Amino acid sequence: MPLSLHPPPIRFDEALERVEPDEAETVEQLIETLTRINQTTLDHDKHAHRSVHAKSHALLTGELIVPGDLPRELAQGIFAREGRYPLVMRLSTVPGDILDDSVSTPRGMAVKIIGVEGERLPGGEGDVTQDFVLVNGPVFSAPNAKRFASSLKLVAATTDRAEGAKKALSAVLRGTERVIEAFGGRSATLLALGGQPETHPLGDTYYSQVPLRFGDYVVKLSIAPHSPNLTALTDAELNVNGKRNGLREAMVEHFASQGGEWEVRVQFCTDPETMPIEDASVAWPEEKSPYIDVARIVLPPQPAWNAVRRAAIDDGLAFSPWQGIAAHRPLGSVMRARRMAYKVMARFRAHHNGVTIREPRSIADLRI
Repeated sequence: MPLSLHPPPIRFDEALERVEPDEAETVEQLIETLTRINQTTLDHDKHAHRSVHAKSHALLTGELIVPGDLPRELAQGIFAREGRYPLVMRLSTVPGDILDDSVSTPRGMAVKIIGVEGERLPGGEGDVTQDFVLVNGPVFSAPNAKRFASSLKLVAATTDRAEGAKKALSAVLRGTERVIEAFGGRSATLLALGGQPETHPLGDTYYSQVPLRFGDYVVKLSIAPHSPNLTALTDAELNVNGKRNGLREAMVEHFASQGGEWEVRVQFCTDPETMPIEDASVAWPEEKSPYIDVARIVLPPQPAWNAVRRAAIDDGLAFSPWQGIAAHRPLGSVMRARRMAYKVMARFRAHHNGVTIREPRSIADLRI
């Protein structure tokens, strides 16, 4: 049965991207700033963390279930055929330093699907993984890589400094953000600076924020709570003040006795004017193109975080939207900048932590 969307999804075309003439210089600046964040936290902690999303709160394994009755437009890439794929999920918060959880910042979800076949993106030949990297907000904090590189310099200047001031500022910004949201708004800037509402991360919906190829089409991707035990946590308050690792403790408590299910959803680009490829700060209007379910993620009860999982997943894996198949090629300025930046940052961590970061071919490879 064909998908009913009006207007219909636009077809993928190389011409949808517009590469700026100075993008190579922007990527160099971005890598320089990210490396500075890495070096700062390395000097402080004597351990190399990610330059963004450094603090993990849950390190999980589960399964992606793709149904066999998807309409042709939805049966694209890894969703083209019915199947079940093992996966790894990492839940985190955005900063590059390991902060007290009372500094409330946006949350991230990274998913690595294992056993994926198909033509690979450059650099991943021979691998069998597909990564999706998401954050709990529909738009990116900057329109393009150049603006992001500029704003990241300010973040780098405060890395590993004045945690007490960050806590106080976060409390103020959360109050301001509540007022804005009460009137139907949302401030990406306030959220990034510490205004993220103190809610349970397992109730959040996560978004790719930036577009990717979806076989013959172009989409943004989202992962949303589905099972009742997760939807009950949507907007549920979670006070972690006085608990430095309160988010992690909440995850461990949840998965000790119960699992969860998420919907994997896609939003088709149906109008490149109102749904731009190159401006990641623009939300694609859902009234024109709603998110549509394509698969389910199922996680069983399990130890959500421990030293063995930290070593295997935090240190032993890298997540990148460029790790995957050509049918899900990342698109736009921000995604193009991530291609080299993520590789350099992974090499930094591997070198300083004395580990080898490699793509798994099965869950058993993780030895958790």
